[in-house]
Amino acid sequence: MLTKIAVLVSGNGTNLQALIDAEKNGKLENCQLALVIANNPNAYALKRAAEHNIMHFVISRKAYKTSLKYEEAMQNLLLEYKIDLIVLAGFMSILSPQFIQMFPNRIINIHPSLIPSFCGNGYYGIKVHQAVLKYGVQITGATVHYVNEIIDGGKIILQKSVMVQPLDTPESLQKRVLEEAEWVILPKAVTLVAQELKKEKQDD
Repeated sequence: MLTKIAVLVSGNGTNLQALIDAEKNGKLENCQLALVIANNPNAYALKRAAEHNIMHFVISRKAYKTSLKYEEAMQNLLLEYKIDLIVLAGFMSILSPQFIQMFPNRIINIHPSLIPSFCGNGYYGIKVHQAVLKYGVQITGATVHYVNEIIDGGKIILQKSVMVQPLDTPESLQKRVLEEAEWVILPKAVTLVAQELKKEKQDD
């Protein structure tokens, strides 16, 4: 029985690509990338999904009168496709506690720092790497964690560290954290969580 995965995206979709590549190379054991949902109609991630024949949809917040209706639309799609695991991969939208509670321990996120450093409200994208360089830390990295009601506050699944180089810019650091950490640990974390979910199903 395959674990059906939905990936929620907003932009370029490089972490989605890392998962696509892992699936193609047989590294996403017993998993299927079944659905991609973007909250941005211009997200390049949609093109990546189309190129690999993954079902993909745009659910834009602007199209709905309330956050509740917006999340209901996502929820209905996730249920329709019988999704087991939701991966937030550069998804620039905060999910409500109600939505998160609908999928307990079934939503994971990738964050470009070693949580609990440089995380929480306001720390996303390039801003994380700007803060890392501003504070002068020598080691950064990425974290995959479960999503709960606290931003970047869920239980850590995997982390990988990356050395900060003396001549780093926020852009060069972002690129290295992606290549050396995010793209490495996200497929591994997905496989680990999928195994846990499968075990839970068997125990039921």
